[in-house]
Amino acid sequence: MTGDLVRGLDELETAVEAAEIKKMLGGPHDRNNAIVTVHPGAGGTESQDWAEMLLRMYFKWAERRGFKREVIEYQPGDEAGVKSATFTLTGEYAFGLITAEAGVHRLVRISPFDQAARRHTSFASVFVWPELDDDVDIEIEEKDLRIDTYRSSGAGGQHVNVTDSAVRLTHLPTGIVVSCQNERSQQRNRDMAMRVLKARLFDLKLKEQQAKLEQITGAKKEIGFGSQIRSYVLQPYQMIKDHRTKLEVGDVNRVLDGDLDPFIKTYLMQKASGTLGTGVADEE
Repeated sequence: MTGDLVRGLDELETAVEAAEIKKMLGGPHDRNNAIVTVHPGAGGTESQDWAEMLLRMYFKWAERRGFKREVIEYQPGDEAGVKSATFTLTGEYAFGLITAEAGVHRLVRISPFDQAARRHTSFASVFVWPELDDDVDIEIEEKDLRIDTYRSSGAGGQHVNVTDSAVRLTHLPTGIVVSCQNERSQQRNRDMAMRVLKARLFDLKLKEQQAKLEQITGAKKEIGFGSQIRSYVLQPYQMIKDHRTKLEVGDVNRVLDGDLDPFIKTYLMQKASGTLGTGVADEE
């Protein structure tokens, strides 16, 4: 009987927490699926390895959340890690939740690639866009596109390097480049790449509108992709700190294994209450 009561209370607590988070996710696209890209910063193999660690963290988090994820573009690093990776998250409120991760992530550790075992600082950027509904109208003219096809490489499945099915779209007016290599057919890769391009153009349009508004009102940006939002320190001590919310977690392995909900929930709560910080990190 006691066990049933405890289980019932746990389920109630989980349901209440889920309801609270959904209440905070009232943005026009928060319920949408998400498109996520991870890029390493300067630093070669060290930063590329960090980018892959972040990619694994988000995959683990997606599994915990029950989101379906699909890698649509993956460029392996020269020795280890990734040069670039893009994936989709499918599930209710995927965008509203994962958008809390957009920004620059910093890693401090003893590099496994340094024979002198010195401490290194690496950076990687996470970009997040909503997958747009069909009723969102973003016009892309054929004359504004350059379309290249090539053979896939890296973690793309059994058909990698077999045919020139991968597609790269370059939007000439903006310079935005989107690649997709996951699907077997060239047409399906092109369709997926167009979905990503539309999402990025929509995001660019929103940012331009926001910049004009801030110029008129003198408003300050809450957060940008250039902000350093979180530090993951593995040496000389272990601590993960979110510089926007000031939340600190000492169990770094748990977080790197996908336990991101405390960071995301705190971010959403502070954003809703207007107390969210800028994300500019103090020096360690």
